[in-house]
Amino acid sequence: MDSEFWMLVLCALLLLAFGLLSFLRLDSDLTLLWAAWMGQRPEQALIGMVVWVTGASSGIGEELAFQLSKLGVSLVLSARRTQELERVKRRCLENGNMKEKDILVLPLDLADTSSHDTATKAVLREFGRIDILVNNAGESNYCFAVDANLDVFKVLMEVNYLGTVSLTKCVLPHMMERKQGKIVIMNSLAGIQPSPLCCGYIASKHALRGFANALRTELLDHPGITLSTICPGPVHSNIYKNYLTREAIKAKWPYPQEFPKMATSRCVQLILVSMANDLEEVWIANQPALFRTYVWQYVPIRDWIISRTQWKKRIEIFRINMDNSVGDHDKRPSK
Repeated sequence: MDSEFWMLVLCALLLLAFGLLSFLRLDSDLTLLWAAWMGQRPEQALIGMVVWVTGASSGIGEELAFQLSKLGVSLVLSARRTQELERVKRRCLENGNMKEKDILVLPLDLADTSSHDTATKAVLREFGRIDILVNNAGESNYCFAVDANLDVFKVLMEVNYLGTVSLTKCVLPHMMERKQGKIVIMNSLAGIQPSPLCCGYIASKHALRGFANALRTELLDHPGITLSTICPGPVHSNIYKNYLTREAIKAKWPYPQEFPKMATSRCVQLILVSMANDLEEVWIANQPALFRTYVWQYVPIRDWIISRTQWKKRIEIFRINMDNSVGDHDKRPSK
């Protein structure tokens, strides 16, 4: 009897160890993993849809436009840089399953909320409907909160939060009238767990998560309209190259290199799975970022110890890089 008991214990421990090792190889949360395995395929669920992507001139937005172009959709590409949007359009036409009439280049500044209604009407004139709105555009910052000009926080909230809210509000009445549509909000793992040196960015992402969760409750009477929050971790994109410093302008201060970054193509593959299966919130990241998010969400006391060590390391790397850059830039952020 004793031998059978200990055999069961050993089997349980082996299964636990196998499960942990398997989890440490994941690059998405368990719900998204299941959808990727057993859910609807993007090439079947998204075909023929009109998809509006903001922040489409680079990074995740560009890759999203590129992969969508292979699925037989109609695309609206928006960002501030018209030339870059035209470049993305050419890439989609050359490598995708699209014709010239299937892509609309629509320059848009998220911070200019007065232009959002006009932009929405332009999309509706061109394609007659909006099936999916992907709120992908955004700004980041990388400096100590005490060193940051208040304008940095204002810009981050205007673009990341208020810009997304404004555009969503412009598109939502159309979706309600049609009783169908998908709203996708590109958030970040930073909207779940804190991190130093980007307080303004994290605050805007927490605000977005709260907005999405609250809006989802208001859409319960509209079952045909879904809202998905995408939370990527570190991804190869231009967000770290175009961050804000103490002045609300672009600058070339050292940006974080200590995190293993996911390939943009892989991140977008998982985003498309989430869109196809109408998942409410998904986490996408390589390890150890994904593991730390799970620990932060479900075991906050233990992660407090882990994160304090990680946060101190990140701050120290930033200070070293900033000191090394003084000779190159002959300046540093000041209070």
